[in-house]
Amino acid sequence: MSPHARDRAREKRRNKKRQSVLDQRATDSRRNKQVLGILLAMVVVIGGFVGLTMALNTEDNTAGRAKAGAPASQAPPALAKPVAGCVPAPKAPTDKRSGTLPDKQTAAGRTFIATVTTNCGEVTMELDGVKAPQTVASFLSLAKSGYWDDSPCHRLTTSGIFVLQCGDPTGTGGGTPGYGYGVENAPASFTYPKGSLAMARTKDPKSNGGQFFVVYKETTLNDPAGYSIFGKITSGMDIVDRVAAAGATPADANQNTAPLQPISILAVNVTEKKAS
Repeated sequence: MSPHARDRAREKRRNKKRQSVLDQRATDSRRNKQVLGILLAMVVVIGGFVGLTMALNTEDNTAGRAKAGAPASQAPPALAKPVAGCVPAPKAPTDKRSGTLPDKQTAAGRTFIATVTTNCGEVTMELDGVKAPQTVASFLSLAKSGYWDDSPCHRLTTSGIFVLQCGDPTGTGGGTPGYGYGVENAPASFTYPKGSLAMARTKDPKSNGGQFFVVYKETTLNDPAGYSIFGKITSGMDIVDRVAAAGATPADANQNTAPLQPISILAVNVTEKKAS
């Protein structure tokens, strides 16, 4: 074989080898693209399946809540602007508070003045230790301990009875100082004049504790055991009237209708009223 023939043969073999490499690369590229396409398709399918599953689960959970009769989450209505004289109320306390029932003799036969500072202004109360010594003794003790500091008035009734109820630090209507006592000075007529201060309680007449209410419009309460009247508002009744006029929120899970204008007791200071 001549030298030229050998060169042509070597070049032919090199070209053949080069073409074989190029063909293999092309084959590998096509295979990689196919594999990538399959993987992408699987991701899309799996993603769609997961999304559909999550959507169905959400619908099932929503339906379950509806079937269970659970109320939908609903923000309470808000005032267009705060009642005149009111600033934002503090959050309800989270610490556990309690007290010990004091001897009624600590208040018996005397009159006291309580200055109740709220986020809507000061309300002054005259406490009658002559007619309701146990109630006033309890009030003095709880005030001195700071039991009511930052506690919200959790209930406002605007139909049938007209009271603003306060005195539960938890703001739920279920809080107590850990003791109870009986009714004192309940009106025989079942009528509670405007400005009256009276103790709130459960159906048990001996469940008086820390919760009390202010009557902002003459109210009749026909419970045979009655409710302890232990004093009256002497100034600041206009604050209660403005809060009451703003209305109440819908009843919550505990059947409390909170005032639409939040009002909280920030502090209570009590002094004895000296004879003039």
